[in-house]
Amino acid sequence: MIFQAVGEGRPYPHHGYDTTGQWSTVPPRQVRLAELTTTRRVLDLDALLADDSTFFGDLFAHVVEWRGRMYLEDGLHRAVRAALHQRQVLHARVLTLTDQLTLTD
Repeated sequence: MIFQAVGEGRPYPHHGYDTTGQWSTVPPRQVRLAELTTTRRVLDLDALLADDSTFFGDLFAHVVEWRGRMYLEDGLHRAVRAALHQRQVLHARVLTLTDQLTLTD
């Protein structure tokens, strides 16, 4: 299996990071695909196959770490593309949430 689990929806509270500018304050790091739980079950095939899929967005996937699990919030097409190229890691911005809703990088 590529991911730890395939989920539907975001099980964590809203974090307030809604724009690319907000996410750009979170430094990217490598994340193992096998540690990720997706927040969507459906992949847009156009996004996967597009040459310029990151042209208007962030170059890095967005991951939320909450209660010891890592949730792939944005960048499912990047993660699947990495898996198709037999890579086990993905560069992502990882936002860590605590139960008190305090945001940290």
